[in-house]
Amino acid sequence: MTEDHADRKHSAPTPAELREQVRVTREELGHTVEALAAKADVKAQARAKAAEVKSQVKARTAQVKTHVHDAAAHVAGAAHEKTPGPVRETAAQTRDQLVASASAVAAKVQESTPEQARERGRIIAAVARRHRTALITVGVVATLALLRRARRRNR
Repeated sequence: MTEDHADRKHSAPTPAELREQVRVTREELGHTVEALAAKADVKAQARAKAAEVKSQVKARTAQVKTHVHDAAAHVAGAAHEKTPGPVRETAAQTRDQLVASASAVAAKVQESTPEQARERGRIIAAVARRHRTALITVGVVATLALLRRARRRNR
């Protein structure tokens, strides 16, 4: 090392260097304050979490809607093949009603906040109770179709 280099290393910083250090320190401090303010903003965090939950509910609702529609179509197809005409017509009507109800509920849930989604869940339970006969009919038809299929396999 030369003497000049050693002197510069231990000498006092120039005013320009000090200004730069102050600028950098202020920037870092600003970022730190912003991060602390964001952590302290509970409302913003709650809104962000609510938005996240809402998008998850929308995605899950779409999956369930598709699954219910597919399952209803499958059961209806199986029931159609294996049941007499009047029962087949009743099952088809019931399936159509259930699919329409499921679609309507899914649309309403997608538009809901988490609190509204819970309320919609309560409403869905009430609707299911009111349409118990239709649900039981579809269940019985599906069960009969499955039993018939199992019996044929065992022969």
